[in-house]
Amino acid sequence: MRVDGREPMALRRIEFVTPVTKHAEGSCLVKFGDTHVLCTATLEEKVPPFLRGQGSGWVTAEYGMLPRSTHQRMDREAAKGKQSGRTQEIQRLIGRALRSVVDLVQLGERQIKLDCDVLQADGGTRTASICGAYIALAQSLKPLIQQKIIPPSVMKDSIAAISCGIYNDRILVDLSYEEDSAAQVDANFVMTGSGKIVEIQGTAEGNPFAEDQFIQMLAAAREALGEITQMQRMILEGAQ
Repeated sequence: MRVDGREPMALRRIEFVTPVTKHAEGSCLVKFGDTHVLCTATLEEKVPPFLRGQGSGWVTAEYGMLPRSTHQRMDREAAKGKQSGRTQEIQRLIGRALRSVVDLVQLGERQIKLDCDVLQADGGTRTASICGAYIALAQSLKPLIQQKIIPPSVMKDSIAAISCGIYNDRILVDLSYEEDSAAQVDANFVMTGSGKIVEIQGTAEGNPFAEDQFIQMLAAAREALGEITQMQRMILEGAQ
């Protein structure tokens, strides 16, 4: 059994609460155990300068952690005057992940900004952000699809992400902070609902890991993401 009583392949308790805010075009509070992230989607009838006049849309993301989302208070990055390298890396990952399942040409010259704010962190904030941001994104497009401004095929697939790693020589899925901070291997898997790979981030924190261990982690992540994809589908269908 793991530190929180789970089996190695068991996910933490997952909850998608939506809608959350009345002003955003889409919103979702996603909870993976004690990791809670508020994801909101803002739809703008404009695109960044580099895309103007090209008939294509854009999806981008911003990510941040609230001062007391962690054990000890941390200063807001805005107060420091710049984002950390970690923050930039994570928000780029979220943006890449969401763009992979949107037909940007069918979206037209519109931009969707996804804000992922970590309210409470206990490991897996980037993967939880991707899972919740997908729901917020789908919600933001729903009115345009209903009004036949854009076709339903603008959403090419769903997207979800999960952490996987090796802790005490065992392969685990959905690592908590305690497991993640002491893991021998830490990896994140981002995949579509149809099972295609969007991105894999994997690092050996100590000894290198073998190819067969990677294959086992991929298989474990794929099974877990199948469960998450089904949850996302049920939430979006229920919100119709």
